[in-house]
Amino acid sequence: MELGLKGKRALVTGSSSGIGIGIAKMLAAEGVSVVVHGRDATRAQGTAKQIEEGGGIAAVAIGDLSTDAGAKSVAEAALAAFGGVDILVNNAGGRAGTGDNSSWLAVDSNDWAATYQANVISAVRMIRHLAPKMIERGWGRIIQIASTIGASPIPTEPDYGASKVAMYTLTLGLSKALSNTGVTVNTISPGMIYTPGLELFLNDVASRMGFGSDRAKTEAFVLKELLPQTVSRMGQPEDVGAIVLYLASPIADFVNGANWRVDGGMSRSIS
Repeated sequence: MELGLKGKRALVTGSSSGIGIGIAKMLAAEGVSVVVHGRDATRAQGTAKQIEEGGGIAAVAIGDLSTDAGAKSVAEAALAAFGGVDILVNNAGGRAGTGDNSSWLAVDSNDWAATYQANVISAVRMIRHLAPKMIERGWGRIIQIASTIGASPIPTEPDYGASKVAMYTLTLGLSKALSNTGVTVNTISPGMIYTPGLELFLNDVASRMGFGSDRAKTEAFVLKELLPQTVSRMGQPEDVGAIVLYLASPIADFVNGANWRVDGGMSRSIS
């Protein structure tokens, strides 16, 4: 299917690793000029090089989105790279807490604030910088990468889950604020996606359970005992990227303010 993305310009925040790399590569493969973002220049340039070696067009913007100055710098670099940004994918984030996360009450207020900065406020900063030009052009796509944990929180990461569910509300409210502008806003909520972070989690499980290097056994245990799904495999960055392609395309004009779960059926809720 022709998605109508050729010639569009995208900024994918946090695209020097994990899910972001998959999203950036898939957009580039559809003819989108992609600005790769990260805090580590070497890794971001590595992603851009991979895109270019695959025949795509890429540029790099480096900066810390958890600060006003860093976000402004990234936005300016992204706008200058290709003369504008049509598609903003707010993928950067994570759990910023540094303290004990053994229980809900052990996560202190500084951890809460840092995690909200990483996931929510950073996205708000980029939206404020890039949405006005989309509105002027009468077309744009804003896509937030949240998490299934937002709808199905776990007690040891309350700050992360709450920040991700906040992104659902951010999306819905913004979609209404941008009514009839040609700019749509949607959220994607991944579940277990094979990234370096998940790799560390699986290694820890394997060590605790004595599975050694048997990755298949470790994954089977996680899927059955710890984080059950209705699909019998771990997700891949490309699973998320496929939904980004659809939501970013002109054929998704009628989809706005929605949350799309890409979690292998992990969620126990209907929302």
